[in-house]
Order: sequence, then structure tokens, then C-alpha cells
Amino acid sequence: MAGLSTFIIFTSVFCQLPVTATSGTLKEVIGALGGSVTFPLNFTEKHVESIIWNFRSISLAVIAKDKVLVFQNHNRKRIVFPDGSYSMELSQLKKNDSGVYRAEINSPSLQYPFIQEYVLYVYEHLSRPKVTMDEQDKNGTCITNLTCSMEGGGDNVTYSWKALGQEVSEIHDGAVLPISWRLGEKDKTLICMARNPISHSSSTPIFVQNLCEDAAKDLNSSRVIIYIIPLLIMLSFLVFVILLTMRTEKRKGSKDDMKRVDSHQEKPNLCPHLEENTEYDTIPYVNGTRLEEDSANTLYSIVQIPKSVKSPSSLPAMPHMPKPLSFDNII
Repeated sequence: MAGLSTFIIFTSVFCQLPVTATSGTLKEVIGALGGSVTFPLNFTEKHVESIIWNFRSISLAVIAKDKVLVFQNHNRKRIVFPDGSYSMELSQLKKNDSGVYRAEINSPSLQYPFIQEYVLYVYEHLSRPKVTMDEQDKNGTCITNLTCSMEGGGDNVTYSWKALGQEVSEIHDGAVLPISWRLGEKDKTLICMARNPISHSSSTPIFVQNLCEDAAKDLNSSRVIIYIIPLLIMLSFLVFVILLTMRTEKRKGSKDDMKRVDSHQEKPNLCPHLEENTEYDTIPYVNGTRLEEDSANTLYSIVQIPKSVKSPSSLPAMPHMPKPLSFDNII
């Protein structure tokens, strides 16, 4: 019987289709993923016949005659009405719980039902944002854009930048921060801050000098190259001149040596006998005992060769060359 009476009550409630209704101001409700929210319903009328809670035209729960009926099994553990109030609490929030909720109140004192609507936003707690850098202009100055973002995007996230260690606090709104830094300037420390309606998070400190370190290296490298290339060209030219000079001197020396050799080979040897040593002819004896016996009968001749001999061209012409002398032993 109790079940039948309850069914009759809810049927009568659903069958009361109002011709018109009054509505309150749309209320915004914010919840965190996995958390819970409460849809506050403050109704001053003491006598309430029924309250129907809907979500996207789907009935969630009905309160009538101090009784509560929650539809759908997966919502029975999620929907409660704390302390016997008409306000609904929804727990274990999911992303697809976001949307418009409506409470329809029926009272004998009201000619038409009163409708209160809510819009629920479910957000995730923000993790640490990441910072990326665009391509650098390495023409002596590091000019780039820093972009702050969340892993997986995120809903309703706002970004801002703050410079630390500055005399005047610098704040820049927006996810993209343009920077310009030249080698030798004072370093800057930047932090990206991300916020959504339920949480906020900051990036690790970012040092501009470290970001632009490659640009500074490239600048130094370009300066070194500007000075080294002309020096290398001069050294190469100097080495070329030295090698060319050495090669020319070597060729000249070789030609002089060849001329000396040729002149030495072409000069005739007019007095070949001058190069020969003086020779002494000895007459061997049979034995030493006959030396005394033959000394009286032996004729000796001494031939003396002059130390210097004039060239044939300087000698007077001789009319007649005598026959060579012959020496005979006279016994």
C-alpha cells in the first residue's frame, strides 16, 4: 500500500503540467573533478507539495510529502538532501556532469510552479604548466616568444606572467610572452601562472639567459669567424708565396749545377800526363853478388821530368823530332 500511495503521489506531481511558471536568477555552481557540489534551494514558503529535480530534461529526484525518490541506480549513492533540506548535493563529480540543472517547486500558495535553474561547471585541478619557446632570432639579440600551456588543454584556464627580482613588479596577462634579450644584459627570471575557477599553479622559474644561451654562443661564434677567416686567408697567401719562392730558388740552383757539369764535361784534358805520378823504373838483378862485378861495366842514365810543362800551343815548333834514344848495356 505504501508503494502504491507513493506511486500515486509522484504520478499526480508529474501530471500537474503548469501553463506558466516563475523563475529565479540563474545560479552558477562550480565543482572539482571527483568532488561534490550543493545546489542551494532557499524557499520561504512553509507548505511545499513537491520538488522535482531535473538534469537535461531527465528527472533525477522527487521530494513529496517528506519522502525522497532518486531515479537511476548510479545516482542513488551520489544524490543526497542533507539535514532534510530541499537543497540537493551531488558527489563524485565527473566531466559530463557539467550542464543545466532545474528545481521545480509546487506549493498551494503559488498559482504557478516556481522554477530555479543552475549551471554546473566541473573543472580539473591544474597541474604544473609547461613553457615552450619559438624559434630565436640570433642576430645579436635573442628575440622569441614564450608560450605557457597546460597538458591536455584545460577548461577556462587563464595565464599570466610575472617577472621576479625586479624593482617594479611586472605582470603580463596572456599565455604568450614576447621577450628580447641581448648578450651582456641583466638576467631575468620569469614565472608563468595558470588559473581556473577551482585551482591555480605556477611553472618553475625560467631564466632568460639560459633560454638565450644558444643565441649568445652563436653570436660569439660569428664574431670569431669574422676575425678568423681573414687571418686564415692571409696565412694561406703567405704560405703560398713562401712555397713559390722556395720552388723558384730550387729551380735556379738546379740550372746552375747543370751548367757547371756541362762545362766540366766539355773542357778537353790537354795534358793527361800531368795527372800521372812520376814513375821510377828499376832494373832487377839476378843476385846481389854480381852488383860489384857489373858495376864497372854498367851505364846509368837519369831522366828528369820537369815540374811544369807548358801547353803545346806555347811550345816552339820543332822541325824534326829525333828518334827515341835507346840504351844498351855495355859489357
